[in-house]
Amino acid sequence: MSNQGGMTTAVRSPRADVADGIEKEAVKRAFLDKLFYMQGKFPKLATLTDYYLALAYTVRDLMLRRWVSTAATYTAQRSRTVCYLSAEYLLGPHLGNNLINLGIYAKVRDAVQELGLDFEVLLAQEPEPGLGNGGLGRLAACFVDSLATLEIPTLAYGIRYEFGIFQQEIVDGWQVEKTDKWLTFGNPWEIARPEWAVEVKLGGHTEQYLDDLGRLRVRWVPAKTVKGVPYDTPILGFRNHTANTLRLWRAEAPESFDFAVFNRGDYYGAVNQKVTSENLSKVLYPNDQETRGKELRLEQQYFFVSCSLQDMFRVLDVQRIPLERLHEKFAVQLNDTHPAIAVAELMRLLVDVHAMPWDTAWGITCKTMAYTNHTLMPEALECWPVSLFGRVLPRHLEIVYEINARFLDEVRLLSFGDEDKIAALSLIDEHGERYVRMAHLACVGSHAVNGVAALHTELLKRNVLGDFYGLWPQRFSNKTNGVTPRRWIALANPQLSSLFDETLGEGWVRDLDQLRALERHVDDAGFRDRWHAIKRANKEELAARVAQYSDVPVNLDSMFDVQVKRIHEYKRQHLNILHVVALYHRLKSGQGGDMVPRTFIFGGKAAPGYHIAKLMIKLINSVGSVLNRDPQTRDLLRVVFLPNFNVTNGQRIYPAADLSEQISTAGKEASGTGNMKFSMNGALTIGTLDGANVELREEIGAENFFLFGLTAPEVEELRRGGYRPVDYYRRDPELATVVDLIASGFFSRGDPDLFAPLLGGLLDYDPYFVLADFAAYVECQSRVADAYRDRDRWTRMSILNAARTGKFSSDRTIREYCRDIWRVQPVPIKLVAHGEHHEADEGLSALHAVAAV
Repeated sequence: MSNQGGMTTAVRSPRADVADGIEKEAVKRAFLDKLFYMQGKFPKLATLTDYYLALAYTVRDLMLRRWVSTAATYTAQRSRTVCYLSAEYLLGPHLGNNLINLGIYAKVRDAVQELGLDFEVLLAQEPEPGLGNGGLGRLAACFVDSLATLEIPTLAYGIRYEFGIFQQEIVDGWQVEKTDKWLTFGNPWEIARPEWAVEVKLGGHTEQYLDDLGRLRVRWVPAKTVKGVPYDTPILGFRNHTANTLRLWRAEAPESFDFAVFNRGDYYGAVNQKVTSENLSKVLYPNDQETRGKELRLEQQYFFVSCSLQDMFRVLDVQRIPLERLHEKFAVQLNDTHPAIAVAELMRLLVDVHAMPWDTAWGITCKTMAYTNHTLMPEALECWPVSLFGRVLPRHLEIVYEINARFLDEVRLLSFGDEDKIAALSLIDEHGERYVRMAHLACVGSHAVNGVAALHTELLKRNVLGDFYGLWPQRFSNKTNGVTPRRWIALANPQLSSLFDETLGEGWVRDLDQLRALERHVDDAGFRDRWHAIKRANKEELAARVAQYSDVPVNLDSMFDVQVKRIHEYKRQHLNILHVVALYHRLKSGQGGDMVPRTFIFGGKAAPGYHIAKLMIKLINSVGSVLNRDPQTRDLLRVVFLPNFNVTNGQRIYPAADLSEQISTAGKEASGTGNMKFSMNGALTIGTLDGANVELREEIGAENFFLFGLTAPEVEELRRGGYRPVDYYRRDPELATVVDLIASGFFSRGDPDLFAPLLGGLLDYDPYFVLADFAAYVECQSRVADAYRDRDRWTRMSILNAARTGKFSSDRTIREYCRDIWRVQPVPIKLVAHGEHHEADEGLSALHAVAAV
């Protein structure tokens, strides 16, 4: 079969002795059986999607024994379990990753190709689940991979969005959002569990009553009820027997069709409840600029949190563990503020539903919950108007008020007379319209609070959550993010992975610190040549990818200067493009000298309602349109915007990059994980002292990192002193020339107004100090060019970057969570024999235990 859009990739051959004795002939038979019995097709009628699905079901069947065995073991041992609550999971395609973790990638590839099919084409048929927006969701995906690899009992909970993050197209330089229909052909990796569906209340009112024992209780009378149905996906550990569960919730109406209404002739009304209920899991992050969008987003967050907590109660019941020991059974991690409503919901379930005394319930809640903060941006610390919160969750507002009253009573004793501190700590923001502060709720209701990079945590303790740190310093810790080397090296960069195997053995995939041993090869000219050849081969693959989207020919000898991440002002893609325009102007004015050829590669999505971010995309594409067709400069400067940046595209981009742009305003990026993926694939970094850049520079050595820009304290000092960006424009002739050239309409077909909002914002207030850092950035880029001219020097630096990234494995991060916050131990899994029904805890068979933890 010809390659129909798939990229040709050779992945290293994993050990063959860990795949339960699976042979190629067995894989072929199973594949053809799935095509016939699952797809109902024979080869002449089968489409590429049919072939992909047949292969996916074949691989899923190979995973099921691990999944059943894992569930049976956890149930029998009543294992302490991590429950990871996240609104996002940016998993990436499953097939390749599962084959890597099973250890049968090469065997299955060969079996498929012996059947006359193109394995790479089948891999390319898998739609990417768009269940996340960026770093937060990709981090969650790395964490569940590491949890399984480290054999940590885990239930990861989230939402099964029918339509995920939008598909991005670029039309006339502008971002256009298209519906992400990732479920069009179904999802072969999941299994629906309708028998474990739960009901979730919304709206309505509350009323007090006396129970049978004469106790004053509160009853929630909802305006509507929706049903949450779990869909389970196995998450494999790397070459072990663990298969944890990712449980995503789909919203359904309790009754999807009202027969009586239909018979009255109201055909739309008969299905109205179904439509409105399913909206809860319809789309990732509805536009929340309007009130209804905000309401839907709050409903989404509460929906998946309530479903998940009710599911934990079900597990307690199955394993016959009393509610009073909930915190001993489960360690619940709140991934950012999205699931923070879990604090109030757990209190409601314990106090209202199970009649537990408030103080007992509060003790259990605080011991159960832990909170990860992912942002230093005040606008990203979710706050809900009290009026909206009370309309959607009337009982929870009462509970939040009660939590706040008791908490502030404690604060008053500790901060006698300090009303400012009381106002700052309150769960309710009383300035103007009243808001519920979800980060405050998470802090008060958790026993642990962590940041995700050393600088980020220090800024949390000093600024964003400083008052809480003053109360409870023992609750705060740092857990620097990491990424999984399984997907981001073994799968994404197979040639480099093979070199690591040959040089170090295969243990590095589980222990990334072993990459340090690469340092002793840095003086080996032959090793450096191989390293350079692998990078060039990866650049060839990316160039082929670029050719699918544009007619821009890519110079493989040019530096691939890459910035791929969410488009946002604080990430400063506009600083990058200002530098591009500066280089272009130098060439056009005869001042380019011996310029190093560069291909600037951008990628990322702007939020649909974020106009300035969309204008930044337009500016990048407009500059590219001019540079790429200018015969005087196009051999030296090219600009490419790769649309629809996602995990699949990232797997091609990170291995091919020469230079990684990590140029956010110091003090704004919590951590970043793209910086880690670039570095462990041998890219050099130009960056500020922001987020995990600080630790990355410490690990790889200052001499191997291109540092520029204001530090976080300098940013704050400049802001307090009255930052005037126009002064930098007036003092720097090159900056003024660049800004004026854009303002003149040169890159907008003579229209001087198109980019005026962007330029006006930079000159008038520039909240992210782009103009203040411009001169330092341009000077640093000159040092980058000098280094790139010396291929031998650059290759040495590239090797050392990869060799010193062991700290940034998500395995290390998860070990720290397990040790410091979750207090959970690995549970090795023994495989249940085929057909064997091992009795799990008190009469539960292994099969009945499949997802009961």
